[in-house]
Amino acid sequence: MAMTNPSVISLLKHAECRYTLVVKVAKRARQLVGGAQPLIETKETKPLSIAVDEINRGLIDHDVPRDLDE
Repeated sequence: MAMTNPSVISLLKHAECRYTLVVKVAKRARQLVGGAQPLIETKETKPLSIAVDEINRGLIDHDVPRDLDE
């Protein structure tokens, strides 16, 4: 049984690796705590749950920094 809904495996479709996924979710959750409005209508009140749901729906994208050597 998965501990999160959606599962981490299904969330990995929206990130290159688990580390990127965690950073993306944490960054969005901090934005929500800081006063940003959710991009979805939800009954959830926890910023982390809202961030996971937004990422699962493909509403949050992340910037990939370019290599500094290029």
